[in-house]
Amino acid sequence: MPLCGICKSEAGCGLANARPTIDFVTRFRIGEAAELLGVSPDTVRRWADSGRLEAERDANGHRYVEGAALAAYLSTTGSEAEPSSTSSARNRFPGLVTGIKKDTVMAQVEIQAGPFRVVSLMSREALDDLGLQIGDVAVAVVKSTTVIVETT
Repeated sequence: MPLCGICKSEAGCGLANARPTIDFVTRFRIGEAAELLGVSPDTVRRWADSGRLEAERDANGHRYVEGAALAAYLSTTGSEAEPSSTSSARNRFPGLVTGIKKDTVMAQVEIQAGPFRVVSLMSREALDDLGLQIGDVAVAVVKSTTVIVETT
């Protein structure tokens, strides 16, 4: 009959009654949280001051956001920011069409989405169906390694 509930050996490994000696909690500095949220550190500080985002201070007085609190905030606000769509793709980059190169079979569309330049390769027929021109607003939808371009 095994003695240890963890390793099931008769000799036992001693882990059955083990307790963690250090509490590991993921913490993000204000700047790190801001980067993950896509806002400025000042915005995160204002959100913390107003109670919109839970933040604490360490022993040195520096603010931090616990990973669980950040995840909870993103879960509640992220769903509000999601555009309504019938697509399963969630990585959406609205932007401006800045370049189009096309030949008889293929086309390349460049979209400037904020600080990001997104390039999509598609068939010439797909480009013609979308009716895209330089200066149009479009959304680059990224699913895995494929970029799908939609018009708004």
